[in-house]
Amino acid sequence: MNPNLLPARVVTAEGPVRGVVSGAVRTFQGIPYAAPPTGGLRWEKPQPVRPWSDTLDARTPGSACAQPTDQPIAIAGGGSEDCLYLNVTTPAERSASPRPVIVWIHGGSFVYGDGASYGAARLAAAGQGAVVVTVNYRLGVFGFLTAPGLRAPANLGLLDQQASLRWVARNAEAFGGDPGNVTLMGQSGGGYSVCAQSVSPGARGLFHKAIVQSAGCVGPDGSFTRAQAEERGRAVVAAGCEDPEAADSWLRSLSTADLVAASGSGHDTYRPVVDGEVVPEAPAEAIAAGRFARVPVLHGSTRDEMSGLAGLGELMTGRPLTAEGYAEEATGRFGADGPAVLAEYPVERYPAPGAALSAVLTDSEWSTAALDAQVALARHTPVYAYEFAEGAAPRFRNMPCPASFSLGTGHMTDLAYLFENTLFEPLDGAQAELADTVTGYWSRFAHTGRPDGPGLPVWEPFTDEERYVQRLASGSIGRTDFATGHHYAFWKRLA
Repeated sequence: MNPNLLPARVVTAEGPVRGVVSGAVRTFQGIPYAAPPTGGLRWEKPQPVRPWSDTLDARTPGSACAQPTDQPIAIAGGGSEDCLYLNVTTPAERSASPRPVIVWIHGGSFVYGDGASYGAARLAAAGQGAVVVTVNYRLGVFGFLTAPGLRAPANLGLLDQQASLRWVARNAEAFGGDPGNVTLMGQSGGGYSVCAQSVSPGARGLFHKAIVQSAGCVGPDGSFTRAQAEERGRAVVAAGCEDPEAADSWLRSLSTADLVAASGSGHDTYRPVVDGEVVPEAPAEAIAAGRFARVPVLHGSTRDEMSGLAGLGELMTGRPLTAEGYAEEATGRFGADGPAVLAEYPVERYPAPGAALSAVLTDSEWSTAALDAQVALARHTPVYAYEFAEGAAPRFRNMPCPASFSLGTGHMTDLAYLFENTLFEPLDGAQAELADTVTGYWSRFAHTGRPDGPGLPVWEPFTDEERYVQRLASGSIGRTDFATGHHYAFWKRLA
């Protein structure tokens, strides 16, 4: 037995677990961090898990949380309500000092996904190594429903995330991690979760750095008011119950499958709710005012966030967007401002009308909010900003691409460089080199609060005076003029 290798059996505060040592990492999967939120615990705050004495087999994932199955990012089989599990990946070799902990909150519009889909071997082994924890949390109707008549706390999914952070505080040392050096990291819905946790009193002190990928924090899409959430929740109740007084008992009587069916699907129904308790005020307002956990932040987006949506019509019809269709899209979306948008983004400047639409949607809906968030955060805490800008990032596996233009680095495709995830095609040689640099940056940030270091290209901080944004692309890493590249001044004039 190699004395430098860590054991596959670890004793947690709740009981012993056995994982797998393979290659450069140890992996533990399906560890419960809270009691199953089933039966009488449906729509209740997460409760402590019952301790165990026999060694728990942690070699396979626990169930994903219940969700629709209509999207490519959905989990096959739809998951279960018994889903509050997490997974831990660590370097296999011993370390003289505790390693930083990275807690990953998956995206999926608060409706889809799970933690186990994000294999963390590359990230855990990068740099000096880190303990990476990937988390399930209640989704959709089970985690974020606010409905008239339902007697339940709001933001149960966020409360689950906080319960997982408390598990990390209790158990990080057992896995070789430092509970005093925890980085909370998320992308898209997971990124908005990190924004919400940064303003939530219940998460204060549970993490010490933050990585936010493809989520504005200061922007239009990060939270709902209670009225907005109830309006969406009303549609769930109306699916089978007309009496608000009976809504609570009716909802609790439904099966998991019936609730998922009643709740609908898609990307716009669920968000963190400003409830005055878990989320005391909208994250956008709190961060702009400096009322948030002032920890170092690594924040960024992809260059082509909306390329997938821009190409959807071509994929559905088999016909590329025309110049006339592009003009109609701009007018339909921006009304009286449509001509100004078309003048700022003339179709002849792009390889295809679909590429022009991708740029318009990306800049108006993502890039402006990203830069606004970086400016607001940097007024109160250290910020390092980036843009993933690969000309051709890995494709989604078994998914067609538009013929008329390249998707570039679209929404989610940055994750192929950080995690092992079967959603994406394998990395080629140049992409693998970029992945090594990116995971090195992320690991270094988790260690020190600054991404660059020995062997990594310089990355300066973002400040209100010096808005430094790091371009991340194969063979091209360094400063980029993000504001000019995404027409920031134009969109601020239109606002």
